[in-house]
Amino acid sequence: MLDSQDIECPYCGEAINLLLDASAGSQRYIEDCHVCCRPITVVLDVDADGDAMVRVQSEEDV
Repeated sequence: MLDSQDIECPYCGEAINLLLDASAGSQRYIEDCHVCCRPITVVLDVDADGDAMVRVQSEEDV
């Protein structure tokens, strides 16, 4: 159950595409921005219906 979603880097503001795996349930992990290479905290929340919501944070927001 892979899903692709465009997000905005919290550092440089560039749009980047993330490949999300909601089948593993809710998760939190670090992924580097493909443009500025800074570490983005990705928070993937999966509800009981299997719907996923993603949000991203900079190191300062964590």
